[in-house]
Parts: sequence; structure tokens; C-alpha cells
Amino acid sequence: MKTIWILLAMLVSTGVGAQNRPITTAMNCAQASALVKAGGGVVLNTGPYTYDRYVSGSGFCGRGETTEPAWVPTADSGQCFVGYRCRGQAQRQSSR
Repeated sequence: MKTIWILLAMLVSTGVGAQNRPITTAMNCAQASALVKAGGGVVLNTGPYTYDRYVSGSGFCGRGETTEPAWVPTADSGQCFVGYRCRGQAQRQSSR
């Protein structure tokens, strides 16, 4: 039991439990889209409690997934095209 408490204390002190993600509303559109293009697949915060994974192409999606265009809010645009989101076939059909 003591070992569990030590591990929890280490996680909290190193910040592993709360990883920082880039926030799209703190950057301009060109910066956000360049970040996705450079990283291939990046998790971005799009608001205080919202985030998603954005990719530069279908090569960064899982097997059987396709891409759909993705727009996010940025400091200079309410709708900035940053790349794509990966979606499974069932998700794509149900969202129509």
C-alpha cells in the first residue's frame, strides 16, 4: 500500500497526470495548421474543456479509418482548417 502512495506522489509531482497540449485559441491559424502538418498527428486543445486529435493525412489514422476535414477556433479565425480527424466507417455514416 505504501508503494502505491509513493507512485501517486511521483506522478503528481512530475506532472505526468496532466500533460500540456497546445491551445489553438492562443495561436494564429497558420501556426495551428503548421503544427499539425509538422507533427503528422497532434492532440490540440480547442477550448478550456475540449480537445481532439488532428492529423495531416490518412497515413496517421488507424486501420479501417478515414479522414474528415477539421476546423478549429484560433486567435485570428473562428474556423481554421488545420487538417483532418480520423473517423471509423460507422462514425462517418452515423454523422450524416
